[in-house]
Amino acid sequence: MTPNRIRRLLAAAALLLPASLPAADETAAEPKPPPEIPEPRSFVTPHTGTFGGRTVRYTATAGETYLRDEDGEPTASVFSFAYVEDEIEEPATRPVTFVWNGGPGSASVWLHMGALGPRRVVVPSDARDDGAPPYAVEDNTATVLDLTDLVFVDPVGTGFSRPLGEHEGKEFWGLEEDASSIAAFIRQWVTENGRWASPKVLAGESFGTTRAAAVAGTLESGREKMSLNGLVLISQALDYTGSTPEPDNVLAFVSYLPTMAATARYHGKVADPGADLESFLSEVRDFAVEQYAPALLMGSELPAARRADIADRLAAYTGLSRAYVERADLRPLAGRFLKELLREEGLAVGRLDGRYTGDDVDDTDAEPDGDPSSYGIDGAFNAVLHDYIRSELAVDMGAARYQVSGGVEGWSWRTAPEGAYWEPSYVNTAPRLARVMRRNPRLRVLVANGYYDFATPFFDAELTFRRHGIVSDRVEMTYYEAGHMMYVHEPSRLHLMEDIRRFYAALGSRAQGDE
Repeated sequence: MTPNRIRRLLAAAALLLPASLPAADETAAEPKPPPEIPEPRSFVTPHTGTFGGRTVRYTATAGETYLRDEDGEPTASVFSFAYVEDEIEEPATRPVTFVWNGGPGSASVWLHMGALGPRRVVVPSDARDDGAPPYAVEDNTATVLDLTDLVFVDPVGTGFSRPLGEHEGKEFWGLEEDASSIAAFIRQWVTENGRWASPKVLAGESFGTTRAAAVAGTLESGREKMSLNGLVLISQALDYTGSTPEPDNVLAFVSYLPTMAATARYHGKVADPGADLESFLSEVRDFAVEQYAPALLMGSELPAARRADIADRLAAYTGLSRAYVERADLRPLAGRFLKELLREEGLAVGRLDGRYTGDDVDDTDAEPDGDPSSYGIDGAFNAVLHDYIRSELAVDMGAARYQVSGGVEGWSWRTAPEGAYWEPSYVNTAPRLARVMRRNPRLRVLVANGYYDFATPFFDAELTFRRHGIVSDRVEMTYYEAGHMMYVHEPSRLHLMEDIRRFYAALGSRAQGDE
């Protein structure tokens, strides 16, 4: 029951009380009124920039969109940053792209200020720590604002987004709940901005790709069906089986091996690195599927001679000692690899980006104490984002704190309603993407992978998209010599933006009927 309906019923009940009865305030305290909900706030600023060689006049709108229940009552505020080109002659031909990061529990700061927004944070490209402020900020001339409007979305519990009134975060903090709320935001945004006819793209990173597949399925169904033109999946995480390195997860040992090999090669731990990275990794992939996977499945039945050969090859590819590989029973865990690879140097390797290294206090620990590829850039992104939204976008949310990460608790991965039988399994939204692609024959997908990414390994992306019934001829895989956030490496950032630019150009030609 909504707060307004409660107030109406209380007022009606008061009118029916007999005059002889004592007033409510004479016998008991009046019920506490529902919290007042202020009007949504919006901050609008004009801007001009040069993107893709074209000068673009655009309006930035940073503000709240209220999600509402069936009675029209607000349930949550979703804060977004929308960059829309001014004076669009034909909105129906101008794409709009909805962008978010992952977590779950991360605001859109990373893609906003690192890759796709009109302004970007500059961090060292060679995997050095970002140090202390001041940090460099510059115009992001490589972004695609000349080709598409951009809407950066902060899900409930991140950024300035929050539940409203008597609603709680748990109503939005779950795989299904999240997809529903983001789909509701998109439908509302395109309605309020008159963009139902525009081409639409979803762009997400990490769990944001899990969300993108789920949201695409949600938008494709329901009373207000919305078909999409494209998905940009940066460091995809659709089927978590291959990105969850655990002792009993055979697939993950296979999916992580090429990432281990790439990282060992980067740090000079591979004796035979091959002519180039791509040919070296092609060899490792073949070994992983044709020899390593069968050996893992044979387990204790693996013949001794074959076991010795597998151990030799694993040591050669990963840079780990033969003795360590044997002690690990041919199953070196990715988390421990990060500590073991450079143990003799007293360094730990980054999880999000294996190019980074950190100096832990405890050199004997099994796994790193923190992620140097995370704390190596966090300071710059946090500082620049907070300054940018206030000084350039004129955002003033009073005492409200912009929650970059960590604001979401008690996340639910259930895919069945509460009370219904549900047996937990690895998270997997790949079948939803497969279904949407079969129902929408024009939907294209770009999958961007970092070679040194231990959060979402690139080989797992390949294995995921080989199965689950995904339409492979409408999927493009791209690769970068960096990690999870490949855009912090300047050559990879420019490469990524070129690939995304080509992706949009292709979407445009298909929209006009050119196949």
